[in-house]
Amino acid sequence: MQDSHSAGPQPASRRGFFFGAATVGAAAAAVTVLPKVVEAPVASTAPELKPAPEKGGGYSLSEHVKRYYKTTSA
Repeated sequence: MQDSHSAGPQPASRRGFFFGAATVGAAAAAVTVLPKVVEAPVASTAPELKPAPEKGGGYSLSEHVKRYYKTTSA
């Protein structure tokens, strides 16, 4: 048989509230004490691009275009 006290949600207790508040306070204190992590700037490894032509005609048969053409031919 089931105990009538264990059925359904139980009301929140003061002990649970203070436990939760202490946990949040400890987490906030830990975040403020820990050193800040700063990411190092990533050096750009992309090759410099040629300036775009003034009157269009910017298409060029580059290596990645050649690879694309090879993958589309069946």
